[in-house]
Amino acid sequence: MTQTQNPVRSRTFAWPDPASHQAQLGHRSGLDLMHAMISGELPPPPVAHLIDMGAMTAADGQVTVELAPQEFHYNPLGTVHGGVLSTLLDTAAACAVHTTLPPGTGYTSLDLNVKFLRPVTVESGLLTCTGTVLHRGRRTALAEARLTDAADRLVAHATSNCLIFPLDAAT
Repeated sequence: MTQTQNPVRSRTFAWPDPASHQAQLGHRSGLDLMHAMISGELPPPPVAHLIDMGAMTAADGQVTVELAPQEFHYNPLGTVHGGVLSTLLDTAAACAVHTTLPPGTGYTSLDLNVKFLRPVTVESGLLTCTGTVLHRGRRTALAEARLTDAADRLVAHATSNCLIFPLDAAT
């Protein structure tokens, strides 16, 4: 018997309707929303399914998210694409800002400045990304995110400014 393997790999994923999060924005604090996602009361956002994010923790002004690098994260050079790492850094930094917001308050990233320090591959092991709010004012917040590999080596760092606004002003 001859056995053949298709050289093309595939991946299928599903995601819940993101409207469940939007309905909660005016009624819950950012930290409460993060805890609801972590506990499973609310589903994770679609982007978490897209890149296969792992465990998340949240406290006031700080969020940590994990990612196990996979082949489907790779660029043509055989390393994890910088966009995947940037998405992880943006998630940790922006969600850290989100944890500081009262009900009825929204935010959006104004910028993301990323520094890549070493290549990431499947062999890098579990990645841990911690976002921390450095300063939060009435209208803007500054946060940083640090991405480390399984050996606790810093692989990337980012800073992000976020615009803070009342949600009814966004409509």
